[in-house]
Amino acid sequence: MVTSSKEPWQDWAAGMTWGWTGVRGTWNTPEAEFSMEEMAKLGVNWTAIALSALQETAQSTEIPFEEAPTVTDAEVRWAIRKAKSLGLKVCLKPVVNVRNGTWRAHIAFFDHEVPGEPSWREWFQSYGRFIRHYAAIAEEEGCEMLCIGCEMVQTDKREDEWRALIAEVRDIYSGLITYNCDKYQEGHVSWWDDVDLISSSGYYPLGEWEQELDRIEGVLNKWQKPFFFMEAGCPSRENSPSRPNDWSMAGAPSEEAQKRYYEDMFAACAKRKWVQGFMLWDWPAKLYDAAEAAENDDYCMYGKSAADVIREHYAQQVSALNASN
Repeated sequence: MVTSSKEPWQDWAAGMTWGWTGVRGTWNTPEAEFSMEEMAKLGVNWTAIALSALQETAQSTEIPFEEAPTVTDAEVRWAIRKAKSLGLKVCLKPVVNVRNGTWRAHIAFFDHEVPGEPSWREWFQSYGRFIRHYAAIAEEEGCEMLCIGCEMVQTDKREDEWRALIAEVRDIYSGLITYNCDKYQEGHVSWWDDVDLISSSGYYPLGEWEQELDRIEGVLNKWQKPFFFMEAGCPSRENSPSRPNDWSMAGAPSEEAQKRYYEDMFAACAKRKWVQGFMLWDWPAKLYDAAEAAENDDYCMYGKSAADVIREHYAQQVSALNASN
């Protein structure tokens, strides 16, 4: 058993997700170094270093994380060390995706094992190896947090398997553990008591934040755990504020749409002291040219109007935290 050095969460995560999707050869490069240094200029104090491994289909039971396109362990260690050299706290976030494009939320198997059919038992064995591998790296590199899963909606009901995996991770890793549930799923996870912080993907439509925060607050009243948004953001694209989780939604590039979304989200969340930060989505390892920012319609806010909104909000929140401590 690893001896835990955890203290109660008293932080506010002025965070950004970095490096997605973690493709081999794209980290530990001059471009990646520049990217992380530019991200730090937003006044972030945390980063979620996000990498992915690919299983073939939503019903595959093997996760070959040692193979390309997943970044190498050396690249993961480089990213953690680079972030720490910039004064950032690190949440390591290993994620499973599906090679054929199926969203990971649809990874699922029969509720009860059937001979000859792929099973939850087989999948969790492979997923456990995957998570334990990165838990060991997180421990060795001093990551302050580990995210053990992301938006895996169909797996959320497998309470026994998740509790067993968390226990195994705690034998390896002494930092904070969270699970990133999907939007609207905060109230459908029955094992929140086993993690240190509750986190979710906050892709709620413009103008609907207040009602969703009311709902989430009810969940937190039950579990009495710290909460932050492990993901949140919006593409810089017309129409995207109405469905910010849909990266494929049609629309012309629009810095104003993204800026308006962040203003609305931050204003609503600032009223709820229990929202203890964000790991915004997202900041790639290789940035586009800043001169091309107005034509870029993705989530990254580098060189866009939303960056100023984020910088100002983060500075206010961190200042308030420092003043209260």
